[in-house]
Amino acid sequence: MSGSISDRGDAEIAQELLGCCLRGEAWPCALLRELATRAADDVAASHALFGILVEGLSDRFEPRLADVYAELFSEVIATVFPEWTAEELIARYHRVRQPRRFQGDADRVESVYVLSRITLGADIAVTSLVLDAAKRRFPRAQVSLVGGNKSYGLFDADSRIRHLPLSYGRRVALRARLGLSFGLHALLARPASIVIDPDSRLSQLGLVPVCAAENYYFFEGRSYGAGSDDSLKKLTRRWLGETFDVPDAEAYIAPREQVATGAEPFIAVSLGVGENLAKRIADPFEEQLLRALLATSLALWVDTGPGGEEAARVRRAIARCGAAEGQVRVFEGSFAAFASLIARSRLYVGYDSAGQHAAAACGVPALCIFAGFPCARFFTRWRPTGPGPIEVVRVENPDPAVVLGQTLPALGRLIAMPG
Repeated sequence: MSGSISDRGDAEIAQELLGCCLRGEAWPCALLRELATRAADDVAASHALFGILVEGLSDRFEPRLADVYAELFSEVIATVFPEWTAEELIARYHRVRQPRRFQGDADRVESVYVLSRITLGADIAVTSLVLDAAKRRFPRAQVSLVGGNKSYGLFDADSRIRHLPLSYGRRVALRARLGLSFGLHALLARPASIVIDPDSRLSQLGLVPVCAAENYYFFEGRSYGAGSDDSLKKLTRRWLGETFDVPDAEAYIAPREQVATGAEPFIAVSLGVGENLAKRIADPFEEQLLRALLATSLALWVDTGPGGEEAARVRRAIARCGAAEGQVRVFEGSFAAFASLIARSRLYVGYDSAGQHAAAACGVPALCIFAGFPCARFFTRWRPTGPGPIEVVRVENPDPAVVLGQTLPALGRLIAMPG
């Protein structure tokens, strides 16, 4: 480490800390305190802390790194909120992370709070199974999804699911994020209630106490099933069976918002990557992919995403793919509405994103181009799984021609299936 700490950038510090953790070395305490102190009230530093360090530990799905995360992030919390000590946070974490069976009287449970995973894909692939199990295990209880409007929009047509609105800002500083997490206790610690946490960022992956430990059921999915290459969906289902005696929970969506599409069969396409450009294949892959999809003679509905540069990129690919008038319809709207469109499509095509999990949950044939994953275990955990046919193109070489060569045969297999 050269130069004074104060002269170093946020990303540089986060990368050094992550490197120490991955190598199994002790991290420099002064460096961690510096980053935590900066991140407390600075959005850029907070982004580096979470985007580089926290996600770098969590996305590898290794038990050792789950332990490292708890030790490291408890120090971060104690730096910003000194009324808490890292020791007490870690001690509680190691208690609640142990799976245990619900042994109470389900009919006496009045409220079940399910914490959102924040990202839409995770709320379909993981949280929706928890909602399904909660409805079945606690038929008399009010089941509430705790999280943002976008996540609730995926389930707002389900009469059993209520919404406890909570906006977790991913573009706010650390102090505000932690303040929201600690504020959950006042909302969720209610009589005759339980909280189910599917490894949510709302609880900072189980580190922040959001209710009494005896009423808290925590699925620590980063190390659970460490000896297998099962998908997160399969691991979540297994945990729900062990914990709530519901071994066959299903992923699902139930959006109220619908899109009028007409009767003709179509392909739903999303080229969004959730701000992670490593997931994207460089030009001219996208226009070539759209050209191949047009060759199926099916109409295309293409999502432009949240706007900005992503929408501009999608429109460029459409303009260059040689589509005749009326062959491509551009979708602009909420993801919940697009998910309703996916549910009625003949085929879904996209990168590793929320759309693949919506298609998988609905049993829609899906073609996923899966690139930019940090390790093999990330791929096995997040690959889409569901009752319908799914082709996953695992991208090891991101050369556009190579990926197109992998993609076209997979597309041919899916199109050849009876629709």
